[in-house]
Amino acid sequence: FESFGLAALEGMACGAVPLAFASGGLPEVITAGVDGVLAAPLDDEALAGMALELVRDPARRATMAAAARATAQTKFSIERIVPIYEAIYRRVVDRTS
Repeated sequence: FESFGLAALEGMACGAVPLAFASGGLPEVITAGVDGVLAAPLDDEALAGMALELVRDPARRATMAAAARATAQTKFSIERIVPIYEAIYRRVVDRTS
């Protein structure tokens, strides 16, 4: 139930395939079936089943792991995210000045 999914993103940056519930901000980080796995919130059996599928299919797991790393590097790279934060901070400072 994370508001963003930082732990998932950190794992993705390391080439891990995230397995998570589709809640909070996790669907913003993970594209189900592409760079990770999302199950309905609190559906432990579905999440476990999806994990077993990945264990049994190393080729699919490798493809998803590469996609996870690519997502972390492109969609959430420092070059992309820092300017967004800077713009937010500038707007706040401009309003309070």
